Amino acid sequence: MRVSTHILIQYRWLLLWSFLILLFGCSTTRRIKINQSTEIYKTLGLKMERKDNEALFREAAWWLHVPHVDGGTTHDGTDCSYLVYFLYKTVYHKIIERNSASILHKNCIRIGRLRLKEGDLVFFNTMGRSISNPDINHVGIYLKDNKFLHTSTSKGVIVSDLDEKYYRKVWVCGGRVK
Repeated sequence: MRVSTHILIQYRWLLLWSFLILLFGCSTTRRIKINQSTEIYKTLGLKMERKDNEALFREAAWWLHVPHVDGGTTHDGTDCSYLVYFLYKTVYHKIIERNSASILHKNCIRIGRLRLKEGDLVFFNTMGRSISNPDINHVGIYLKDNKFLHTSTSKGVIVSDLDEKYYRKVWVCGGRVK
């Protein structure tokens, strides 16, 4: 009888330790994930919210500070349209055009600034052409809170604010991918 009582006590301890490891192991994993997410948002200059598409923000943070290279398609250098193309392919599993103007004309429905949602695209004319017939030569992806990810020729991949004077001046429209 003593042997079975001893085995029962050992079994209970084993169950208790297994439960504690499972409980705290999951908690630690969750804490690590939250800390990583917090770092991603801090890097992008944004506040984390439950409704955010974390995959988009993770990918955006991964591209930050990659140098601008016309026609570039790697982490050694990228241009604005490839950045948007890659994010759409990776995050949304959609293939879009590889040129800013073509993305707008073939893949998007035009929308105004006030209707922008996470993942929408923002289009600009940075060449100073006529406002009445603007050429699209720059694209970025809207994150939230007026912030968008794009490539700057001087700073590489960065997050900018649509309310910055320069971007207000060169703004053409937003686009929602069909």
